[in-house]
Amino acid sequence: MPSRRSSKPAEGVAETLTHPASPAGDSAGTVRRFRLELVEGPASGTAWDSSADRCSLGSSDGNDLVVADPTVSRFHCEIRIDEAGARVRDLKSRNGTVVDGVSVVEAFLRTGSLIRVGKTVARFAFGTEHNRLPLWEEARFGALSGASVAMRAVFALLARAAERDVTVLLEGETGTGKSQAARSVHERSARRDRPFVVVDCGAIHGNLIESELFGHAKGAFTGAGEQRIGAFEEASGGTIFLDEIGELPLDLQPKLLRALEAREIRRVGTNTPRPVDVRVIAATHRDLRAEVNAGRFRADLYFRIAVARIPLPPLRQRPEDIPALLDDLLASLHATPDEAAALRDPKVIARMTRAAWPGNVRELRNYVEQYLVFRAPPPMGDPAPPQPSAPAAIDAGVPYAEARDRVLADFERRYFEALLRAHDGKVSRAAGAAGLDRRYLYRLLHRHGLGPERDPEG
Repeated sequence: MPSRRSSKPAEGVAETLTHPASPAGDSAGTVRRFRLELVEGPASGTAWDSSADRCSLGSSDGNDLVVADPTVSRFHCEIRIDEAGARVRDLKSRNGTVVDGVSVVEAFLRTGSLIRVGKTVARFAFGTEHNRLPLWEEARFGALSGASVAMRAVFALLARAAERDVTVLLEGETGTGKSQAARSVHERSARRDRPFVVVDCGAIHGNLIESELFGHAKGAFTGAGEQRIGAFEEASGGTIFLDEIGELPLDLQPKLLRALEAREIRRVGTNTPRPVDVRVIAATHRDLRAEVNAGRFRADLYFRIAVARIPLPPLRQRPEDIPALLDDLLASLHATPDEAAALRDPKVIARMTRAAWPGNVRELRNYVEQYLVFRAPPPMGDPAPPQPSAPAAIDAGVPYAEARDRVLADFERRYFEALLRAHDGKVSRAAGAAGLDRRYLYRLLHRHGLGPERDPEG
């Protein structure tokens, strides 16, 4: 069980739960300050100075810089600063983000860069001072480990979230440790001796998830042969962890919102409200702000669960943590001294720190497990260099759209065949390496006759 020994963030830092740290300018955890000034649009003249490492712009009150412009999306774009510089990223807004006259998905900024969102233009400028970010003093928080600035900053936020009975939203790519972070927050909270109940919103059929969350009465629907309590009641007094909440069906989101606001639930097939006392932690690999813009996630539910929003950095942004993570994995997998020495070879470590690790810490664990089984270093997930091949013949007698679809279908089939071979037919592992949702990959495989129609895990 993870240690419960108390530790505190460094003194003299501002308390925040909504602006986690990224790799910063130095080991002390500082980032350069920046300013945004609105120079065109309805709110022209407004200025905003950063106090952390990022800033979101949009028309919703949930943004750091609220832009009162009807042509601006609720969550339009985000600016983040790290050791590489300042970058702006569009959050799948309605009309895009334009930097110095160029429409961008993501772009670096310089002092004087003009960012157009809708009819509003913001001027970006670096400041001369730096902001200090909260850092955890230890290189471990519960089940998570990491000595990098990025992870120590995340640990500081997780610790503060654990102290307060607030709803937490954990964001990050697949394999970054969101489940371990949720459990670690629970085990450091006042609810540590009560249940910790996990619900994977992406692995339960849409027709069953309401019963899974809230329970059902006997005879409520076909197959409901007996009464069943749901996860909210099961977690009474403790914590419910809603993993992959971004997959929650849109029609169920209002019911979850009511449960979170009223702290009561209704079992399927009953009209009797039942009070629940639970702490909610949610996690997602999606950016829910972009999902709100796209209409796939309710804005009011997002605000209710993102009280403390804590993104977890991918492994490629903290390669200095790989040696310590490797030590933890070797210990948990009971590697022999000879096996451990082979993987701790400086050349192997160097290769590990250069790899992309699209599956993050989960992929690193798979790598270590494969080595211990086969006694040989497996591939690290780096894409193979493209092999030259003869271009496919073009049939000009076929309409353009049909010819294009044929080429794309052939590419998809060959890509997925190679992807499955590279991961020994393990679809979950292949989905992580390809950056695809597991269920979506199953549908694509079925389309090309390469896999089962249903995801056996979903």
